[in-house]
Amino acid sequence: MSRTGRVGVGFIGAGMISEQYLTHLTRFPDVEVVFISDIDVARAAAQAERFAVPRSGTVAELLADADVEVVVNLTLPATHVEVSTAALLAGKHVWTEKPIGLTRESAQGLVDLARESGLLLGVAPDTVLGSGWQAAKRAIEAGVIGTPLTATTTMQYQGPDVFHPNASFLFAEGAGPLFDMGPYYVTALVHLLGPVARVAAMGTRSQETRRLLVGPNAGQEFPVAVPTHLSVLASFERGGQAQSLLSFDTPLMRQGFFEVNGTEGTMVLPDPNTFGGGHAVRVARPFAVDGLEGEQVWETVHDAEPDAGRGLGVLTMARALRDGGVHVATGEVGMHVLDVMVAALDSARSGRFVEVGSTVDAVPSLPDGFDPFAATLGQPAVGS
Repeated sequence: MSRTGRVGVGFIGAGMISEQYLTHLTRFPDVEVVFISDIDVARAAAQAERFAVPRSGTVAELLADADVEVVVNLTLPATHVEVSTAALLAGKHVWTEKPIGLTRESAQGLVDLARESGLLLGVAPDTVLGSGWQAAKRAIEAGVIGTPLTATTTMQYQGPDVFHPNASFLFAEGAGPLFDMGPYYVTALVHLLGPVARVAAMGTRSQETRRLLVGPNAGQEFPVAVPTHLSVLASFERGGQAQSLLSFDTPLMRQGFFEVNGTEGTMVLPDPNTFGGGHAVRVARPFAVDGLEGEQVWETVHDAEPDAGRGLGVLTMARALRDGGVHVATGEVGMHVLDVMVAALDSARSGRFVEVGSTVDAVPSLPDGFDPFAATLGQPAVGS
């Protein structure tokens, strides 16, 4: 029997990132967080108490809970596919943190399982669903900068070991700047410019080992298994190119640099690791013939702070479950983004261009005026 009303959500993983999701998902009227689980059940209980979530416990208990329709998978990247698979096999829809998985084969298997089971699969990041990013996407689609030609992105700083007490996993296989921060930039590029056809990359690793700098284990050494500084060139199926720098090796912090150049202007976009706050979406127009002595002409596309954050992807999934709304951050998009990143890593290691084997349909935009705080599904209690 089909359900009505708010969609029940359960969390697997109660670590650092769960706070950001819970802050927003507990405010959206169309969803209700009903269960938090973690391998550390005490940590799950603490988060449940803090955010007034009615139940907490083990993963097995969550998967057996009939009120949980959507599982939010916030485990470590190495276990994303395993945990998402278990949730799908339990009949739950799944939203997973990025990346969708660590290998093309396992990620594709997850996408196939969701499709064959008639279940929705969503993949972070959902920052591209923020109001600033969506305004920028609609403006590009409307031709505000003419035909998009190229994009330039930069994310550089000295690495997550400066703030994360357990940063070693961010330097292991399946992480590094490419897999940790790359999903934000690659996903945004795919949303704006379409699927990637091929990539070329160069990568270096400045240190064989690093030390934890904060937390109770500060001073502990750990190995670095992946490139920590990468330059990536991408060529898109629909035409156009992008160049991206991703680094954990630069003392100068420069994050969120994201520009798209078109035939009629250059659009400056927000940091794709945020939901559109921090600065306006603006377009620089070409100089006039004698304009080099004048000032750059700017136009503002969007200038408002975001009203919502992580959890927008879960919300759009929930609404799609009930009323057939737009599910944007799909498993197919997550799979293609992973494919692009693996191809970039392959290129960095081989020194050759690498073709991207997957593709994805054009990603739809959210409707203008999308309101995460509207109660669109009615309000009977979950499980009633």
